[in-house]
Amino acid sequence: MGGQMVEYEDASPEVRAVYDDIMATRKTDLINNFWKVLANHPPTLRRTWESIKEVMAPGALDPLTKEMVYLAVSATNNCKYCIASHTAAARKAGMTDEMLGELLAVVGMANETNRLANGYRVQVDERFKS
Repeated sequence: MGGQMVEYEDASPEVRAVYDDIMATRKTDLINNFWKVLANHPPTLRRTWESIKEVMAPGALDPLTKEMVYLAVSATNNCKYCIASHTAAARKAGMTDEMLGELLAVVGMANETNRLANGYRVQVDERFKS
């Protein structure tokens, strides 16, 4: 099952250039399966990598916070691949078991209360409006 993976040795020069940038940016010799599958459409591979590289770079939010947000959204969207990859990245950035437990508790609570608010069509309080 799943998409055909494009290995480095079988990749076009365009795809190899993206793979090389991924490995250099992440300081690794590994290309994840996600990128290998996206490589079947080089414009999507390049566009997605450039966006991820920009969005996940350190900025006002530190790398751990960004990985934990990515994990929270991935859990909400039920993306098994992204849950696994961003859990690993968050752990590498310093996420502990306690942090993961609290994060998932917040994710679960937010999903529950979001559905309750939407189901009951709760009007937004004036003081919450910007």
